[in-house]
Amino acid sequence: MRPSVESLRIFEMCVRVGSFAAAADRLALTPAAVSLRIRTLEAELGQDLFTRVSRRVVPTPAAMTLASQVRRALDGVNDALNEFHAAVAPLRVTVPATFASRWLAPRLSGYRAPGGAAIELDISSDLRDPNAFDVAIRTGRGGWDQLDEYPLMPLDVTPMVAPRLLVSQTLAAPEDLTKFDLLPHPDWGKWFARTERPMPSGLRFAAVDYSLFELIANAAVAGEGVGLLSPTLFRPLLDDGLLVAPLPTVLKGPDWYFALIQEGDQRPAPRDFCGWLLEQMRQTPVP
Repeated sequence: MRPSVESLRIFEMCVRVGSFAAAADRLALTPAAVSLRIRTLEAELGQDLFTRVSRRVVPTPAAMTLASQVRRALDGVNDALNEFHAAVAPLRVTVPATFASRWLAPRLSGYRAPGGAAIELDISSDLRDPNAFDVAIRTGRGGWDQLDEYPLMPLDVTPMVAPRLLVSQTLAAPEDLTKFDLLPHPDWGKWFARTERPMPSGLRFAAVDYSLFELIANAAVAGEGVGLLSPTLFRPLLDDGLLVAPLPTVLKGPDWYFALIQEGDQRPAPRDFCGWLLEQMRQTPVP
């Protein structure tokens, strides 16, 4: 009769810790249960595995060899299970809403994760605890503690406006923006600085301060004002003629989109996904 894997596991622990009582404590069993399991195993194998010396048990040379082989086999089973779970576990990706909807989602169907793992998206701009994600896409200037960084692309913005607002007004120079309502955005000042012209007085800002780039884009399409938007992420709105970018100045950086993974994480799935992101970025037209 072949002994059970559980019997071999208990036997190996007894050899490793040198005591039935200590093995019972490690395995959350009673010493009597361990002793019975060893007697049964010895009967199944047809030979003694331990020499009883007073209150001590000493494994025989043959038992020592068997225990070493059992340990290697159990380690192999654990490694196989770890690989299995790593392959089938979903890849947890946390990503800001606009990047997810405007750049990632249209491309994601073309990605095949190692082992066929599903992608689990968490839409957020807050940086999670490193144990709560496999890949995080965030904006910043780099230098996150305990994270490996893959720079993807700089944040870029330029004024974008619905074509119907240009029927009666021209927008050929930064100063012409005084003729329009501007949709609030924290980088208007940086954009004017990029034009190497002073920010003109008399600029009118819309009353609603939209908290998401997606909402700014929707308001711009609706004709509520000029939005400062990414010509990379919102390229489809330009291609479809829903918005135009009449001014040539594009502010790029200093913040970038980064893909982040835990420092030293050597699992294939997160690094493969980051490599795929970089390849997709190389194929993205530069405005």
